[in-house]
Amino acid sequence: MLDEIEIEIETEVVVVGAGPTGLTLACELTLAGVETLVLEKLPRRGEHIKGGGIQPRTAELLESRGLLEPLLHRAASREPVGGHFAALPVPLDCTPWQTRHPFPLAVPQWEVEEVLEERALAAGARVLRGTVVSGVEPGDDGVVVTADGLRVRARYLAACDGGHSTVRKLLGLPFPGRPGTHQAVLADIRLSAVSSLVPRQIGHISAMTRSAGGYWAMLVPLGGDRYGLTFGRTNQSGADADVDGDTPVTHEAIAAALQAVYGQETVLGAVDNSSRFSDATRQLEQYRSGRVLFAGDAAHIHPPLGGQGLNLGVQDAFNLGWKLAAAVQGRAPSGLLDSYHTERHPVGARVLHHTSAQRVLADPKPSEDVAALRDIFVDLLRLPDTNRHLAGLMSGLSLRYPLSGDHPLTGQRVPDADLVTEAGPTRLSALFASGHAVLLDLAGAVPAGLRLPPRVDLVRASCADDLGAAALLIRPDGYVCWATDSSADHGDALLAAIAGGLAKS
Repeated sequence: MLDEIEIEIETEVVVVGAGPTGLTLACELTLAGVETLVLEKLPRRGEHIKGGGIQPRTAELLESRGLLEPLLHRAASREPVGGHFAALPVPLDCTPWQTRHPFPLAVPQWEVEEVLEERALAAGARVLRGTVVSGVEPGDDGVVVTADGLRVRARYLAACDGGHSTVRKLLGLPFPGRPGTHQAVLADIRLSAVSSLVPRQIGHISAMTRSAGGYWAMLVPLGGDRYGLTFGRTNQSGADADVDGDTPVTHEAIAAALQAVYGQETVLGAVDNSSRFSDATRQLEQYRSGRVLFAGDAAHIHPPLGGQGLNLGVQDAFNLGWKLAAAVQGRAPSGLLDSYHTERHPVGARVLHHTSAQRVLADPKPSEDVAALRDIFVDLLRLPDTNRHLAGLMSGLSLRYPLSGDHPLTGQRVPDADLVTEAGPTRLSALFASGHAVLLDLAGAVPAGLRLPPRVDLVRASCADDLGAAALLIRPDGYVCWATDSSADHGDALLAAIAGGLAKS
């Protein structure tokens, strides 16, 4: 803990929460040259397995900042198989979405946090751990945060402090939604003996989830004797459904579930971490409250189905980071920072919606009607169009923002194509390492001598693949905000698109 004597600190942005969302945001802000301070209540990073699935679109975004490679070295061994919808036994095929990362990655959350924190610190961010926020005083021109004898003055506050957000509670903001009706346990464990029922490699979730002895469970092998275990009762009622989320999970309870599902030969050696979670569904009505912005679980919680949580939060941060940096530096056009809520709130609502549907389909003890519905859904998932739709939804690859403009590509991501520039061969993703917007000219559509504002890079290139336009203006988060099919002089329209959607000159 910090000394009780009050210490005054000034910074441009204070981020509360050093999870994947807060640390991604810190990386984005410092990359743009914004002074950033991260406050985290935990004294040290916990080595928890939770939230360890990186979806294809998140992988693309991380790769665009050079953050994917160190995570690939830390990823657990996994079969090359697609994700899932409601744990149904048909893998989702992301190849129609033209991605270099069609399969989810399995990386423990603490490893993700370690990579992100190393990058943020190297770029100049400060991270203070063991710092519990106790007061938030928003004003017209900034925010004052009080935490363990520390008084921080910042121009903006980004609350990334989880589903039980202290910032949200201190501001008295409602968190409407539905309370949880089912509980489950997540545990990082070590096994001293295993039966033939214990999986040897991470595969499709439908083959890794088992039910027996009144429990459902999923064991994820992480190398050596380490496993991630998720389990719950197949029939929650009475006391089982009402257990408080903060009630400790005993060694005996974990051992009982393991042996019920995986046999008496499976012996629990040690429990490294354990926690309870529920299927509660809630979302803030507004992601911005004056100088305070919310991202990740502080803004939305949902049933943990399909590996959406970490990915939704990290993608919140990629959307918010460049906009908040532009606001801090006086480059933001009118309404840019508000567009964070406009664009991301519907995305969060969509995840809440489809995870609620998955919750019904994935019921470990389905009624006769739900079992019939599952059978029909399995048939539908085998249809290419249905599979493509749900693969795009679950992976994030199909996301399209409602940006102004009449070109078909407006608001969409662009596949990571191979390019040839004056400097030689490269990939589209490599153009975003600086966190700048990119004006990609593929057919001489950008007039010579056009003066672009800072943090917009003009790249003239050729591409063997048809990207669907002669020139594209791509935001720092990888989404098209302007495009043209012709090579005519588009100088005025292009500058207007930059000034209205990216930054003032």
